[in-house]
Amino acid sequence: MTMKIALLAALGLLLGLLAGAAAGIGIGLVWTELMNSSQESESTLVFFTLMPLGAVVGAIGGAVVFGVIAIGDGELRIEQRPLNEREY
Repeated sequence: MTMKIALLAALGLLLGLLAGAAAGIGIGLVWTELMNSSQESESTLVFFTLMPLGAVVGAIGGAVVFGVIAIGDGELRIEQRPLNEREY
């Protein structure tokens, strides 16, 4: 059970990292388009500030979300009743 939680948290970390970096690039491009900035400051802002920031936030968020899902999955046990006791 503990290994499952750790693996899902690691998967969430990786997927959150990728999604956060992509979101950071998207937000940076929208920001620079709205502010009409120059080409040099645009690339610096997007790739050295917003992309790493988005990647860190996404990685932490993804690991937490997947970890919580994995922990909650272990606690949910559905009891199944025999067929003759079920209501239809």
